[in-house]
Amino acid sequence: MGEVSGVSGAEPLRAPAGWDERTRLAPPALGYWASAFRKLLRKPSALVSFTVLVLIVLSCAAAPYYARDVSRTDPFATNIGGTTMVGGKSLDVLQQATNGLGLGFTPIGPLWRLGPYALGADDQGRDVAARLLYGGRNSLLIGAASTVICLALATLTGLVAGFFGGLIDRVISIFLDILWAFPIYLLAISLSIVLINQSVGIGPLQLTGNSLLLPILIIGVVYVPYVARPIRGQVLSLRNSEFVLAARGLGVPGFRILWRDVLPNVFSTVIVFAPLMMALNILTEAALSFLSVGVQPPAASWGTLIHDGEALLYTQPMVAIAPGIAIVLTVLALNILGDGLRDALDPRAKLRVG
Repeated sequence: MGEVSGVSGAEPLRAPAGWDERTRLAPPALGYWASAFRKLLRKPSALVSFTVLVLIVLSCAAAPYYARDVSRTDPFATNIGGTTMVGGKSLDVLQQATNGLGLGFTPIGPLWRLGPYALGADDQGRDVAARLLYGGRNSLLIGAASTVICLALATLTGLVAGFFGGLIDRVISIFLDILWAFPIYLLAISLSIVLINQSVGIGPLQLTGNSLLLPILIIGVVYVPYVARPIRGQVLSLRNSEFVLAARGLGVPGFRILWRDVLPNVFSTVIVFAPLMMALNILTEAALSFLSVGVQPPAASWGTLIHDGEALLYTQPMVAIAPGIAIVLTVLALNILGDGLRDALDPRAKLRVG
């Protein structure tokens, strides 16, 4: 490409010296996802929040090993008459109360050591640290699973309503408006109270009051309008775009256009919603469990631990403070990560990449 032809009879135009070499050595243009990932790596807050989330997940995943090798207690069995060694002395896990008339028992306080009762005991003599990790497993599981269900249902309804319009859009919009009209916590509590004492069969699944599937499905369904409505609005703007009209002109079926053309353009919005909805779902699960209509005994979650520690706020506050801190750290990390994903996946931010 040393010469470029010009007007007939004129001297041919020549490319600048080294033009071919500079073109060959120029870095390839980054794709959308690669560019978004690079922008995400440039945000220290997003990286720190992701690291905190990984540490929390790994710690909760190691709950069985902690209970077996470190705590050496059963976090689900009462240990009212149990003892533990502190400084070479044997101490009762539940000690005689010294306040007032001296009635009742006070759980042993945090020992701040890598061993049994590092965060103290609850009113049943159970290790708070071990129960904190086990409770985190259920809270994270419910938060993640309900987020997947919520995003899947919201994406499906938003795509169908926004793309096909007409009667389909009106019916779906009315259904979403009905769900939207109910206060979220009131709706979730009402559904939990109705279903918690019943056995409901959904195909091969059998939902009972102590099943984790019950809070997962309830939380996943009640938040569908909060995600479906923004997705529907985005699909409405994409429905009349040039690439969709061109695909329709070529006779491409509607569902194929949805899958191949529209869904990839709203997928970044779904990804941004994922950590934000998971944070919201963890808070909702904690609220339901605190009110005894979420996770049911013998299972535990951060919400049930706060409920167990409510009566011990003056004698053993760590029973309630520890799961509260865990919820705050997890929700804060998810929200910061969601903000980072939003900035990285913002199409307008793509124009600012140098």
